[in-house]
Amino acid sequence: MCIRARGAGPPRPGRAAGAPNVVIMLADDLGFSDLGCYGSEIETPHLDRLAAEGLRYTNFHVTPMCSPTRAALLTGRNSHAVGVGWVAHADPGFPGYAMELAGDTPTMAEILRGAGYATMMVGKWHLSKDTALSPFQRMHSWPVQRGFDRYFGFLGPFTNLHMPNELMEDNARVEIDRYPDGYYFTDDATDRAIRMIREQKAADPRQPFFLYFAHGAPHAPLHARPEDIEKYRGVFDDGWDSVRAARYRRQLELGVVPEGTALAPRNNERGYDVQPWDELNPREQALFARYEELYAAMVDNIDQNFGRLMAALEELGERDNTIVIFTSDNGASREGETGGTSEYLAAFARGAADIDRDYAKLDLLGGPQSWPHYPRGWAMAGNTPFRLYKSTTHAGGHQVPFIISWPKGIAGGGERRRQYAHVTDILPTILELAGAEAPPEPADESTPAEAGASFAASLADESTASAHPEQLYEMVGNRGYYRDGWSAVTLHQRGAPYGDEEWELYDLREDPTELHDLAGEHPERLKELAEAWEQAALDNQVYPLDDHSGLKQLLRPPGDARLAEPLTIYPGTPTLERDRSLQLTGRRSFTVTSRFHYEAGDEGVIVAHGAQGGGYVLYVEGGEVCFVYNGYSDLSELAGGALPEGDLEVVFEFTAQPRNRGAIELRVDGESRGLLEELVQLHPLAPFEGIDIGIDRRSPVSWELYERHGPFPYSGRLTSVTYTPGDHAPDAPALSIDEIRARALRFD
Repeated sequence: MCIRARGAGPPRPGRAAGAPNVVIMLADDLGFSDLGCYGSEIETPHLDRLAAEGLRYTNFHVTPMCSPTRAALLTGRNSHAVGVGWVAHADPGFPGYAMELAGDTPTMAEILRGAGYATMMVGKWHLSKDTALSPFQRMHSWPVQRGFDRYFGFLGPFTNLHMPNELMEDNARVEIDRYPDGYYFTDDATDRAIRMIREQKAADPRQPFFLYFAHGAPHAPLHARPEDIEKYRGVFDDGWDSVRAARYRRQLELGVVPEGTALAPRNNERGYDVQPWDELNPREQALFARYEELYAAMVDNIDQNFGRLMAALEELGERDNTIVIFTSDNGASREGETGGTSEYLAAFARGAADIDRDYAKLDLLGGPQSWPHYPRGWAMAGNTPFRLYKSTTHAGGHQVPFIISWPKGIAGGGERRRQYAHVTDILPTILELAGAEAPPEPADESTPAEAGASFAASLADESTASAHPEQLYEMVGNRGYYRDGWSAVTLHQRGAPYGDEEWELYDLREDPTELHDLAGEHPERLKELAEAWEQAALDNQVYPLDDHSGLKQLLRPPGDARLAEPLTIYPGTPTLERDRSLQLTGRRSFTVTSRFHYEAGDEGVIVAHGAQGGGYVLYVEGGEVCFVYNGYSDLSELAGGALPEGDLEVVFEFTAQPRNRGAIELRVDGESRGLLEELVQLHPLAPFEGIDIGIDRRSPVSWELYERHGPFPYSGRLTSVTYTPGDHAPDAPALSIDEIRARALRFD
């Protein structure tokens, strides 16, 4: 018998002959002026070389926030239109804020994989809602399910770069109890990226690859390697006003901003203002300069690792035929507010700056015992020469550096391009350069149409007109609309009504730093742009507007209520995912019941929730039961006394009180062993590491305990730990939502 093999399975994707590799590197919260080739004093020689070999776009724009930019980058659609109008956390039930990519919208990875590419990603994802982050939940919104063959990184908004709270490899959690000394995520992510490329090229040298490298840096917490921090000691002692002026001068020399561009004055808008450096006292100046040293060290380290990645491509003979793009997801961040912080998570709870506390930690800042962020004065410097910051629709929120290089395909090394371009343009541009076919435009009107347009023509011709004539912007109630060099924009004050009087109008061709409001001189043009914004907002699912009221995080699908039911966790369970853990404890009373057997000599952690940025830990040491509460690094300790031998039930009960306070009582077999009062409630993102039982993995709640014992696994027999959520705090925002719902039902 003769059998002729005809091949099995579906036909394999075709590959364009000589198709280029594609590397897109996205920095996190990097400002327009934070690279050497865009005017900075921070040393970025490898990225400067990329600019010298390729092209710098000086009028490139993203959305003013992280998740929306990532959604727009990967889909070529406006972010609201694909369900990611804000940072990916809770799903409030509105189409523009589903907090995960629309399933019917293809991603760049899916399209390129269909064109025969190997696809890989490392770094920050942040395109899955909180309730989809736990393993064994639906993983439809995770990187591998959205087109990436391989993935390594973290799914959430940020992480501890020294001791990440959670790392994922493909669809599985990387199980690790303790990171090695000197671990740093940016280095690890680069190692993984290089390994993936080498593995892929060994498997099939002719197959092109797409690497999406989404950095966790320089987003807060400002964690950096000691040797990188040391390099910048004293560099920023003259302050943000001096740094900003020097960057502006260099930008003019480099041609990064057009000749005649004026430097925007110091931000003075209410809630966004920056104090003159010379008015700060010496302690503030020393502390604030240290914060920028940390930030600079993070940017420097990105550049070092970028250099390693490029060297690996050179070694493999792949650099000449690799398109490399470097950009940022939004402008520099003002989240550190006026005084910065050593405890970034505390800032989310609207805690005021504590200069004395932070200055006392000066030598710890940047290391694993701190969670720092810089004051917004440094964000102002990072966004030189523009106004304002991340989350605003003025240029400081969304005009960012953009470098593209392709030695085999792009001439004119070192040139600049001034055409307006937008993050949604990257996908169609890559597809054109790679010779890959874009999927057909949807016939179904419910599927968003592509918003971006290829700027490939401008790569060869600096005089080519922009392919992107108009663009919608919206973030936390701030609105903007760009059309043919004109920009209408608002800076919305939280809680104020939305009105036409908010609109400002600028001719960006003559006034790129938005200093001369022409709303009074050109009312008809302003009216046209405001009306264009309204229509685009309707077309792209922007409504309802929410000016950071918290509604988007508080409104949750009814099914999420099950996550606040009592939960028993058994030994051997990996760390409970961060948001899943917070549903049991956030802004509410809760009781934790531990059942274990104790014999003389048994020691270790019974239950731990959190890390250096905040949390609590119950443990046994030296025959006594002990409890530590870490209130954003302010430690409260309770010695519960000696334990009897035998089977025990140890309970601690947290009572949530008004004004973000609380108290904890510790009991052993029903007997009270002590009380901690006037504790700060941890919320909304703290504790940032999930619940562990029988061990305190990765970043510890108590550094002193970690120094003595490491993760400190319990040596006896642990039966279980049960969390029983109680009532919300009397002033918890969730109660307001319940009241609003009740009123609506009464008057429906």
